[in-house]
Amino acid sequence: MGKSQYRIYEPSAPHFLTCTIINWIPIFTRPSTVQIILDSWTYLQNKRNLKLYGYVILENHLHWIAQAQNLHREIHSFKSYTAKMLVRYFEKHKIQKILNQFAYCKKKHKIDRKYQVWEEGSHAQLLQNNKMLLQKLDYIHQNPVKRGYVDKANHWRYSSARNYMGEQGLIKVFTDWS
Repeated sequence: MGKSQYRIYEPSAPHFLTCTIINWIPIFTRPSTVQIILDSWTYLQNKRNLKLYGYVILENHLHWIAQAQNLHREIHSFKSYTAKMLVRYFEKHKIQKILNQFAYCKKKHKIDRKYQVWEEGSHAQLLQNNKMLLQKLDYIHQNPVKRGYVDKANHWRYSSARNYMGEQGLIKVFTDWS
């Protein structure tokens, strides 16, 4: 997969984003690797004024809706930091099989690193109104249900569905948008 053709033309507007692990390797099967993602989003919300509207984390990719003054920079920061932390996690726990896959699947032009964790791009889609935002939130929250992982969206632990149902989610999301 080459660089994404999706562009961010309105960086301060909400965008639907998809980030995929290189070669669709299932790495978010451990609470510790998911926590790296959640911690990064929390940091970006608290320190960089990112508005996170919703998310779902599946075994090899994630979807999220976010807004920031310089969204492109925040996405880059997110992917860079989480890649480093995920590699560090797999090195610490000596999970060589996944590290070998990260090395094998690394694009040839990525000469500044040993591993590649994320596919290039994030498929940013501008959400032009609340109707589009609601459609994407529904898509995000129903993803684990459609895959047969859970019967109800709020049963999927790694999703913002709970936040929108008035329940305690794993991290805060911006729900005051309508």
